[in-house]
Amino acid sequence: MQKVMAALQSLRGEAGPVFGPIGLNGDEEEEEVSPAVLMSVLAQHGQVALCFYDSSNSSLHYMKDTPDNSELHLLARVIQEVSPHVIITSAKQERCMTRFLQQLGANPDYKPEVVIYPFVDFGVEVGKQRLLSANLPFLPASTPKKDKMSYLFSCIPFDSPLMLRAVGALLKCLDRRRVGVELEDSSVGVPILQFHAYTLKGVVCIDLDTYSVLQIFKSELHPSVYKLHSGEKEGLSLYGILNRCRSKFGSKVLREWFLRPTQDLAVLHRRQEVIRFFTSPQNSDVLSTLQSSLRNISNIPTLLRRMSLSHTKATDWQSLYKTVYSVVCIRDTVRHLPQSIQLFHDISEGFSDDLQYIASLISRVVDFESSIAENRFTIKPNVDPAIDEKKRRMMGLSDFLTDVARRELEHLDTRIPSCCVIYIPLIGFLLSVPRLPSMVEKEDFEIEGLEFMFLSEDRLHYRSQRTKELDDLLGDLHCDIRDMETAVMTQLQNTILEKSTALYKVLDLTAELDCLMALSSASQEYGYTSPKLSNQRRITIVQGRHPLLELCSPVFVANSFQSCESEGRVKVITGPNSSGKSIYLKQVGLIVFMALIGSDVPVKEAEIGLVDGIFTRMQSRESVSVGLSTFIIDLNQMAQALNSSTGNSLVLIDEFGKGTNTVDGLSLLAASISHWLKKAPVDVPHVLLATNFHSLLQLGLLPSSSLLSVLTLETAVDGDELVFLYQLKEGICQCSYAANIATLAGLPASLVQRGVEVSELYRTGRPIKRIDRASSDEQANRCRSVVEKFLCLDLEDKDLDLQYFMKQELLPSAGELLNCS
Repeated sequence: MQKVMAALQSLRGEAGPVFGPIGLNGDEEEEEVSPAVLMSVLAQHGQVALCFYDSSNSSLHYMKDTPDNSELHLLARVIQEVSPHVIITSAKQERCMTRFLQQLGANPDYKPEVVIYPFVDFGVEVGKQRLLSANLPFLPASTPKKDKMSYLFSCIPFDSPLMLRAVGALLKCLDRRRVGVELEDSSVGVPILQFHAYTLKGVVCIDLDTYSVLQIFKSELHPSVYKLHSGEKEGLSLYGILNRCRSKFGSKVLREWFLRPTQDLAVLHRRQEVIRFFTSPQNSDVLSTLQSSLRNISNIPTLLRRMSLSHTKATDWQSLYKTVYSVVCIRDTVRHLPQSIQLFHDISEGFSDDLQYIASLISRVVDFESSIAENRFTIKPNVDPAIDEKKRRMMGLSDFLTDVARRELEHLDTRIPSCCVIYIPLIGFLLSVPRLPSMVEKEDFEIEGLEFMFLSEDRLHYRSQRTKELDDLLGDLHCDIRDMETAVMTQLQNTILEKSTALYKVLDLTAELDCLMALSSASQEYGYTSPKLSNQRRITIVQGRHPLLELCSPVFVANSFQSCESEGRVKVITGPNSSGKSIYLKQVGLIVFMALIGSDVPVKEAEIGLVDGIFTRMQSRESVSVGLSTFIIDLNQMAQALNSSTGNSLVLIDEFGKGTNTVDGLSLLAASISHWLKKAPVDVPHVLLATNFHSLLQLGLLPSSSLLSVLTLETAVDGDELVFLYQLKEGICQCSYAANIATLAGLPASLVQRGVEVSELYRTGRPIKRIDRASSDEQANRCRSVVEKFLCLDLEDKDLDLQYFMKQELLPSAGELLNCS
């Protein structure tokens, strides 16, 4: 990063071009009027977020915080698709971003301009304030700040802090360069006419709320008190039940598949053929063998990075050997499997003989047992004759030094009972004798013919003539051996790094194999079926099940779903609370999502057209978390669904209109559904709407259309008891069954009965009388009692305590009267 910054220090506030703009031809005027794309990027802690402004249509595109690997492959794909002219980033960046920009600058065919801003310009609050101050021509200038913020919530997700920070820097750059308004007055800001969520081509658009409400991911604290502060664990979620990966990198790749479902049929068919192979019972032994080998696969990039920095530990060598050896075993196993399956063919051909050479080389050179025991790199015998000779001499030192010590003792003072000769690395050979009681001061340590070195644990260490001769004869054996073994290690590291390409390729293929075997294991256990995938605009699900609820419920009622190209694309589902409407919506969403990652699905049979996005309007966040009411959150989510969905999207809407007036909520819901129904069939998404607004259908608020399908979940009434059958059928729910559900919820019978009475009075337009008010006769008697107390009062009585009378006699009676009125 210092090299990058060095080229920028001479520039004021905003850095100039590091790599030079695209297509410079010397004509500055032509460059100014040509459309430009400016992109702001941030990468932190394995996440990348970006936004870019397209001056051709004055639109701002954003990509929410998304996981990316250390090589920033996702960012590379985005830049390849968008081809920005300017890339804006922070002066405080991770090393991966610095490497990425350097590699980008080395590309002779594409050289964007890179702009570096101080880290302070990438603040979250800075981004929000710049959005509020942005020139949004479609909003009246008099729009209050609060209303403008509410509108922005519906246009851009404020739950992606990294992306908001990138937006702030992008808006600063637009204002400084005055993109598109160079000739306007300085008070005119760069206009933003549209906000668009950016999704890579072929990647399905799914927002964070959808992942939450469908329970695709669910993080929760670890139940062990010893691991409460060690991070979160995956709870009951789709990822939790499908992740049977044996390697950590496999789990990481599977999560990336979940975060970026694909529309690429070739990729999905590649995954499906592997899953079909391993779900066959006759291939269970092969599955177990491969999964056992995958347990030993370590994080190869981390190991190679340590090698490149010469920070390799003794355990790293053992991990690398196990990894490469296991990969060779996987290759040999896969070569006996059908090569018509593309992944098996890629592994058989892609795992080169270099892997076997690396495994053999490590096995011949590294002494794992000694390396771990000594906590350093140690080589085996017969690798280097010079090292073997020094080790042999080192091993024979013990007996030799005993003989030397015996001869030294013969020349020492008779008061010294024993001595020994020891070897200390970097110091050499020393004569060690016990400290005598008479040796108190340092002057007492002097012995004729010996050079005192130091005192340690009541033993005196000296250098004698014989120990000096040993130093000259044997030298520093220990250090020499370590230096020579380090040289061997460096040579081995260089050899392995030269063949690192084969290792990186191994990691991608083994991770893919691990993920697909994990999905096949789950498919076998839960009885999933491989869906038929197509590019058609229809979805057919026969007897679909909720993959999570069926694990928690002893009995689950399966339901079908069908949405054709010109019929039944908008489904309105009514029914009482707890009848299964929300579960049905989530069930359809999860089945479609599973198909988009290549997994088998919980159905009897399915044909699924590849949707380009899944949008939800369900309660997934506490309103206080964003400081907005529930209804405003509803509106924001509905606005995103209306603005972002296409004729190839899946939209799930559950009980829209909570938290506001019934008429307002019903009106907005009717208008939203009518908006879709009035479109051409090719532009209408697959819509599933669950609502308790029965008037939506009973009052005929929706236009008549073959695209509209009306459904309900079947129930039965047995006496006063409501029985949920959870079976979907055509029709409208004529009754909310609120009293029955209230009884099931445990409300007192008298309270429920009173609710039924009030509801009937309200429905028929009759007056509603309070039942806690006293009858007219009782009230008249109480009034008469108060009047009589006044009449009986003798005001001429000198013993009368008027104050006491008012407080103790009159006011309690009047209070009862007031409470009843």
